[in-house]
Amino acid sequence: MEVAGSLFSESTHWWFGGLYLLMLVLSVRMAPWRRLLNSEQLNVFLGACVALILLWHVRAQIDPAWAYHLLGVTALTLMFGWSLAVLGTTIVLMAVTFNVTHGWDGFFINALILGVLPATLTQFSLVLARSYLPKNFFVYVLVNGFLTAGLVGLFGGYLASWLLVLSGTFSMFELEQNIIPFFPLMFLPEAILNGWIMTILVVYRPAWVGSFSDVQYINGK
Repeated sequence: MEVAGSLFSESTHWWFGGLYLLMLVLSVRMAPWRRLLNSEQLNVFLGACVALILLWHVRAQIDPAWAYHLLGVTALTLMFGWSLAVLGTTIVLMAVTFNVTHGWDGFFINALILGVLPATLTQFSLVLARSYLPKNFFVYVLVNGFLTAGLVGLFGGYLASWLLVLSGTFSMFELEQNIIPFFPLMFLPEAILNGWIMTILVVYRPAWVGSFSDVQYINGK
């Protein structure tokens, strides 16, 4: 869920800009650049970015203050890890901003909501699943792909709502009446999209999914 940057004060933009730039620096330093030296992996990464650019253009502009679209960031994170997911969503948001988003004044805020937050939650969920759940194909797809993606969509919506209240544009009562009741509807399409993508990839192109291993999740299960 994207929000309009014009709703927020200059000081708020500075805070979000600083936080986003910190995350961007960390992602650049931690990114597995050697993986992208492989031409196939580089083409897959760039292709995934193009796919997200197209996906983010398909949106519902319900109110001038916010717009909703599917993310697909969970799949990107499972494929390339947190660092490249943050960098990839930066590329995607820059491309989309040229066309249909709320303008460059909301870039930092939306980069956190649409990129950093989903990638971070997905990576955290992956670590928890690896630590406490059995390592098999169905757990990977259903938990890391399906369930995580749906929850990421919900968290992003609630964070965006909190920011709209913070901006003073809406009261929590208004959001509870007009926006928040529709958040459960965000869960299923986001979950299905990412779960479907990850199922196809781990079956037919497991080499494209950095977080998946045939040895750990399939062999001997």
